[in-house]
Amino acid sequence: MKLSRRGVIQAAAALGAVQVLGCASSPKAGPDASKGGDNTAPGKPLNILILGGTRFLGPALVQAAQARGHTLTLFNRGKSNPGLFPEVEKLQGDRDPNKGEGLKALAGRKWDAVIDTSGYVPRIVKASAELLAPNVGQYVFISSVSVYKEMTKKDLNESDAVGTLPDETVEEVGETSYGPLKALCEKAAEAALPGRTLNIRPGLIVGPDDGSDRFTYWPLRVAKGGEVLAPGDGEDPVQVIDARDLAAFIIRNVERRTAGIFNVTGPLKPMNMKGMLEDIQKATGSDARFTWVDTAFLDQQKVTAFADMPAWVPRTGPESGIGAVSIARATQAGLATRPLGDTVRDTLTWFHGLPPDRQEKLRSGLSADREKEVLAAWHQAKGTAKAG
Repeated sequence: MKLSRRGVIQAAAALGAVQVLGCASSPKAGPDASKGGDNTAPGKPLNILILGGTRFLGPALVQAAQARGHTLTLFNRGKSNPGLFPEVEKLQGDRDPNKGEGLKALAGRKWDAVIDTSGYVPRIVKASAELLAPNVGQYVFISSVSVYKEMTKKDLNESDAVGTLPDETVEEVGETSYGPLKALCEKAAEAALPGRTLNIRPGLIVGPDDGSDRFTYWPLRVAKGGEVLAPGDGEDPVQVIDARDLAAFIIRNVERRTAGIFNVTGPLKPMNMKGMLEDIQKATGSDARFTWVDTAFLDQQKVTAFADMPAWVPRTGPESGIGAVSIARATQAGLATRPLGDTVRDTLTWFHGLPPDRQEKLRSGLSADREKEVLAAWHQAKGTAKAG
């Protein structure tokens, strides 16, 4: 099954700051942003600047930092959830120095660290990193596991080669440019603050406030019960990270002034698609019955991985390594992840609190009618009776 690179742009979908994958979040950051196993004692209070900060990972970072006694400043355009965190200082401007007031609000200010949640174009990251370099101790850039060149490799680690672009001046974020652009952004940040840059490469970010529905589809579908179309044979590896656990990891390593590159996803122990769906079933207490439909048949039915079947990437496809990247380095640096069941329950609570019209319009996954069509075709092809 051929996958579009856009299908595995986890961080972009989760952060929701790029137009091709934009997703709005609710004005609440979700339940308890700090319960993912973060039992370390807080360091001294820090002043932290967040570029972005009002969508999905941004609010999780604010909550994690506040829980550990740090002071926050948010810099953004003031368009997404402007009423969020009224107690936090907010500066308005534009990441692009060529637009409006640009970065002027940041000039001359000092912070202990800056966390860049919304960088996608190296020219723009270069501008903020160079401006802030004399006045911050650390630059944290949120990148993506999609940076890697050889996406079929298992156990991709931080030393593996990243993708490149024939023309590095390209600024259009698309299916083939997203990963290489993120890699160039990492490079720009490191060049501006050598030895003081922390590049975070998340996998699929999930949990409350995820406006992409790239994980939410499964808790909702499994909770509904009945026969559920499940992709592949159940053995394909899956990696997800709760935004709150990712935020906790980042804040801890801001406190430690950690530098370098880290793949940050979860869970800590390997998980496959079967295990993920069974954990979701346990968390929801549903009567769901999984019908595993092989990859070749789904391909014939034009059911795509990651879009129609969220979180799923076939282990034999051109991006098969994306579900099994190495997180050994992050684990050694203190990565802790909460049980998937907790994420499932919190995600459902958040989703059911959204306006009814939003709940009716899932942004990922198969519609109920389409799922029935594919299941019927599968049973007909196999000469089996429909389960349930």
